[in-house]
Amino acid sequence: MTLTPVTPAFLDTLRADLPERCFRPIEPRYLEEPRGHWQGQAGAVIAPESADQVATVLRAANAARVGVIPYGGGTGLVGGQIMTEGPAPLLLSLERMTAIRAVYPEENVLVAEAGAILQDIHAAAEAVDRLFPMTIAAKGSARIGGCLSTNAGGVNVLRYGNTRELTLGIEAVLPDGRILNGLTRLRKDNTGYDLRDLMIGAEGTLGVITAAALKLAPRPAGEGTALMVVESPAAALSLLALARDHMGEGVSAFELMHGTGLDFLAEKLPQLRRPFPENPHWMVLIDVGLARGLDPAEALEALFAAGLEAGLVSDGLIAQSEQQRHEFWDVREQIPEANRMIGSISSHDISLPLSAIPEFIEKGDAILRAMGDFRLNCFGHLGDGNLHYNVFPAKGRQKSDYPGARDAVQRAVHDLVHEFGGSFSAEHGVGRLKVGDLERYGDPVKLQMMRTIKAAFDPNSIMNPGAVLRA
Repeated sequence: MTLTPVTPAFLDTLRADLPERCFRPIEPRYLEEPRGHWQGQAGAVIAPESADQVATVLRAANAARVGVIPYGGGTGLVGGQIMTEGPAPLLLSLERMTAIRAVYPEENVLVAEAGAILQDIHAAAEAVDRLFPMTIAAKGSARIGGCLSTNAGGVNVLRYGNTRELTLGIEAVLPDGRILNGLTRLRKDNTGYDLRDLMIGAEGTLGVITAAALKLAPRPAGEGTALMVVESPAAALSLLALARDHMGEGVSAFELMHGTGLDFLAEKLPQLRRPFPENPHWMVLIDVGLARGLDPAEALEALFAAGLEAGLVSDGLIAQSEQQRHEFWDVREQIPEANRMIGSISSHDISLPLSAIPEFIEKGDAILRAMGDFRLNCFGHLGDGNLHYNVFPAKGRQKSDYPGARDAVQRAVHDLVHEFGGSFSAEHGVGRLKVGDLERYGDPVKLQMMRTIKAAFDPNSIMNPGAVLRA
């Protein structure tokens, strides 16, 4: 189906049904993405105030065959919110639909509109002594609709699951303007196909999520954080198993960090306090949240002692205050910023079976070092198998010194991931960046079914054209 650009006549149609305050100027922030890979385009920007207004916009766009790009906080890293080619689309921003519609502490449920900022959802949960555990580095600007559309992960997936697992129900507008009223708070509802799970992770290609009923959790009575130096990724995995033996589901996050990332922090963010006098080759950050009567510091001390006895750890620090906990987390959370400042040749958001991670890292490093004088920074959410495996220029060189290397590096990494039964996209989605990867590595039957679903929901292909599936 051929799409048409936004025209003055099309906007006149919308102005007849929408207040003028819904029409926004086309500011640069709508057309940029965090890594600067693409420059987008838009024929108009509209920010509705309700699901009914979203329905009005999609109904008109579907009739006129105008492409629609759903836009949340603009923090996506795979170009799902940026359309660079084709007729200028309508950019549909959820920034005005920010309400926390309801909080049910006794049910551990919060209902939020899609434009609510993740950090504001955290605050609303905390106000009733509850926790919304999904958190990412961009929590101050990411909107929950975008998190749902990409099935975002973050650091607490190990304990609480990703966004899909934290959602009970959704309200969504389909491409033809019909509203899916699935905003249930039920935890058991066995009444047919689960359209909630279909819309979550679809990256705006099947419709627009406008609200969600989210699962909350009790706030842990005590929280603790530790940094522990390990010999290798294999030792880190053994320490993870030991931690879960000691504390069960009390382990909230288990993050692996490589010495290269710590070197980058020292080089680009020297004001950040270094946890150890010399950067270790490998270390892990462990975050725990325990019930009343259990002391997190004591539990982490016992884990360190057991890890030391087993030969898994050689040094460690246990946070003695909330400020020190934040300092430990700052080390982990600032690694992506230091990476950005160094400038990667190729970045990879991958997942692997946990037991395959040590061999993957060993083989991947050997393959890439044979390809060129690269620096490798491997870090990420070891507890759920999600690694950020990034390739950088040698010290003193720039990524511009490696023309054409990006495609070869990415192919080598993703081929190896596929060989180990992993995924080339663990938590960032497919967007436009990884459409070719999905075609290369995706199961043919799965791809055929995805295209069938897309055609059934969006026969005119107006929703986020070119994202996930090739236009």
